[in-house]
Amino acid sequence: MWNRDQQDSQFSQMIDARLSRRRFIAGTAAVSASTFLSLNPITKAFAAQSETSLLNFEAVAASTSDTFIVPKGYKATPLLSWGDPIFADAPAFDPSGKQGSQAQLRQFGDNTDGMSLFPISENRAVIAVNNEYTNYDLLFDHGGNAMTADDVLKAQAAHGVTVFEIVKSGGEWKLDKNGTRNRRITANTEMRLTGPAAGHALMQTELDPSGMKPLGTFNNCANGQTPWGTYLTCEENFNGYFGTSGRAELSDDHKRYGIKAAQSKYQWHDSDERFDVAKHPNEPHRFGWVVEIDPNDPTSTPMKRTALGRFKHENAALLINDDGHVVVYLGDDERGEHLYKFVSKGKYKPSDDAANRRLLEEGTLYVAKFEMDDNELKGQGQWLELTYGKNGLTKENGFNSQAEVMIFARRAATQVGATTMDRPEWVAVHPDNQHVFCTLTNNKHRGVKEGQPVGGPNPRKENHYGQIVRWLPSNGDHSKDSFDWDLYLIAGNPQVHQGSLYAGSDNINQNNMFNSPDGIGFDKAGRLWIQTDGNYSNKGDFAGQGNNQMLCGDPMTGEVRRFLTGPIACEITGLTFSPDYKTMFVGVQHPGEKGAPSHFPAGGNSKPRSTIMAITRQDGGVIGA
Repeated sequence: MWNRDQQDSQFSQMIDARLSRRRFIAGTAAVSASTFLSLNPITKAFAAQSETSLLNFEAVAASTSDTFIVPKGYKATPLLSWGDPIFADAPAFDPSGKQGSQAQLRQFGDNTDGMSLFPISENRAVIAVNNEYTNYDLLFDHGGNAMTADDVLKAQAAHGVTVFEIVKSGGEWKLDKNGTRNRRITANTEMRLTGPAAGHALMQTELDPSGMKPLGTFNNCANGQTPWGTYLTCEENFNGYFGTSGRAELSDDHKRYGIKAAQSKYQWHDSDERFDVAKHPNEPHRFGWVVEIDPNDPTSTPMKRTALGRFKHENAALLINDDGHVVVYLGDDERGEHLYKFVSKGKYKPSDDAANRRLLEEGTLYVAKFEMDDNELKGQGQWLELTYGKNGLTKENGFNSQAEVMIFARRAATQVGATTMDRPEWVAVHPDNQHVFCTLTNNKHRGVKEGQPVGGPNPRKENHYGQIVRWLPSNGDHSKDSFDWDLYLIAGNPQVHQGSLYAGSDNINQNNMFNSPDGIGFDKAGRLWIQTDGNYSNKGDFAGQGNNQMLCGDPMTGEVRRFLTGPIACEITGLTFSPDYKTMFVGVQHPGEKGAPSHFPAGGNSKPRSTIMAITRQDGGVIGA
């Protein structure tokens, strides 16, 4: 391993050595991928220092089969599937769809997503994992076409977060149904609001006049983990759960977040009136936050941290800056939305976790503006402060308090001139604690919709392959307002788009091509794990790319290899490791969605179920090494 000074110098060389490019004319395919962007020259600085690649496994081929395929010498075993009981007295999964809400409250939730592992001892740990949403055609025997009040409660119980203990026995990690930390957090669990928006009039409802005690969390996408032992779960597409059968006059801010005065596909408002926007227009303001959970205390109250802003959160990548301030990077996963950064007011104290647990209550939120040179795919950027009274966030422009700036963070970002992005999803920080990577999944509106021009970190019109942007804060200080950026890779299809920008960057070839990078994370050695949630048709622009997959990248050499492929119609999402990095836990979400012919993981004619997979090496070694 290299020291930080060497790594900083090498990453700076990578940024400074970016090749110039011809101006890209939006919508054309005349500029070759190698002319437009070539990673090889800027990675030579790393390759010269690296004796061997970090990637020491045999690459897996693209697949369209209904299986979970890992490299030669590895094995993958289901750890927990939707509907599995997580308590000793809970009922077994019933594939008929007839089980009610009380059973689902004691079982693993649906559509596993982001997750984190917290060690308890050498052979015991607790995992907190998101259950993003549920598929009604699989959850109910009637497919959601005859919803009762208990059906709505069951659907709400399938959402949220599952916390469960695992034990290691015989070299394998297994669920412990008797774990004292086992817990379900659902759409009806009492929470507490903290920060500038807590108690504000826009957070008050008839059911909670205090504006302090929202019920539930749902559509939890990705996650974060704190050094003081808590789990961060992130509320994403919360808008889809609100609706009405009546009439409602909704504000432009409601519309900016996707709230509609129409029937919701989840139908919760039909029997749970807090989801009826005609009756409770403030209820949606209580969602779209980062929620902090103590996985070791099943009696603790989850905290919604409003200082981190309200938008469709993907994940929360947290680090401790060299000066002790906590920095959290956050993506808003919608086409044309933004990338954010939070810097805490207080400083981290390694020996005082009680104080650390208040660090996300107060601080400053920023949004990114990428400066760009039309002739290069690199540049500088600025973090624009989202503080009431600054940068046009004033009464004259429709903001009356810091609470409103946080509740309507999207409007605030637009006001200050933030860069619209190609769906910023997961953010990951390199183990050197300096360099940050973010997946930009895709954006069909790029270059087509007003306010979403082609350029900079979003270089392609109607982008359907995605890319990964990376940045380095000025002087290695994440609290600074400026940074340098470039692109680690541009996903594409060199088999279909030979010689064009849509072939991808030079480190993408016919053996590792993919679309829509989504989940992302580093292991302690610096391997960059990349998960996909894209088009799995294997046709047209996506021919040869097969099912969704997970790849591994070496930031030092630019090399990318496919590590695994998932079953039919799934998304690969969620990533965490055992403390010795000899077991990797990966999520398989929505196999068989929309009636696709999957029977994962049980096979035969079984109902497809989202599942956490435990991956190990047959020789007991470190994953990827």
